[in-house]
Amino acid sequence: MSSQNRITRAYKTAKRVCFNDQSKFIIFSDIHRGDNSFADDFSNNRNIYYHALKHYYKNGFTYCELGDGDELWENIEFESIFYAHQNIFDLMKKFYNEDRLYRLLGNHDMIYSRKRYVEKHLFSYYDKVSGQDEPLFPGITFSEGLVLEHEDTNQEIFMLHGHQAEWMNYIGWRFNRFMVRILWRQLQVFGIGDPTSPAKNYKEMIKVEKRTKRWIMNNKNLFTIIGHTHRPRFPEPGDIALFNDGSCVHPRSITGLEIENGEITLIKWHIVTTEDGILKVSRKILEGPEKLSDYNDL
Repeated sequence: MSSQNRITRAYKTAKRVCFNDQSKFIIFSDIHRGDNSFADDFSNNRNIYYHALKHYYKNGFTYCELGDGDELWENIEFESIFYAHQNIFDLMKKFYNEDRLYRLLGNHDMIYSRKRYVEKHLFSYYDKVSGQDEPLFPGITFSEGLVLEHEDTNQEIFMLHGHQAEWMNYIGWRFNRFMVRILWRQLQVFGIGDPTSPAKNYKEMIKVEKRTKRWIMNNKNLFTIIGHTHRPRFPEPGDIALFNDGSCVHPRSITGLEIENGEITLIKWHIVTTEDGILKVSRKILEGPEKLSDYNDL
């Protein structure tokens, strides 16, 4: 199956959600929550991410996580990730209980395509305080795609992780996971990155973007949002409508996309120092806002 067919299948099997100009969405991907060890790239940004997610929860946003939320290549079991970042999962649970959470499959959490694994590890967790199993995400399902359909304009916003554009990270993900566990995790401490990752391999990054752009153009410039490459992308109206929310493992910052008031904005959350020497987490607009309706068919 070609990359074009894989993306098409993700689109056709995607969850579909109606929205309007009053709807609010925050889109993150590539969080790579780990076990808080030396190899956990997310641990440096965990407080930034938690603060940002708490802001979006309080302000009525729906959270869309476009894959690679949990780092299940370096870590064998979800439980080590859960207990390392339980406060974050407690907050995500609040989103889920209010039907404000959508999670997609990425190459680093493709194991979530197995219903039995999800039922065993994500439906509930063992509470060490009460000594009982407590609900976490009961009944949660993962899909490859998510399509937002505007109630008035019928405009579609298609979201997917983006690894569908690569053979090795989609079909060969088990081999890549094996190599990460036995080799690249150990070398990471010396600053040697995994060459299978498009985030650390410029040529692979360009291939992913070119293949996805080709699919978008073959589908009437369908508004599309991906992650996977970790490189934020925010096209101008009239260009090929390929957006990328970046990642949550940038050095000292996280990036994402907000949809609010019928507009889309690329944002960054990072730590800044005030004049009196206090450190605080701050939100910064990188691109936009631009009206969703300005991204019409080419």
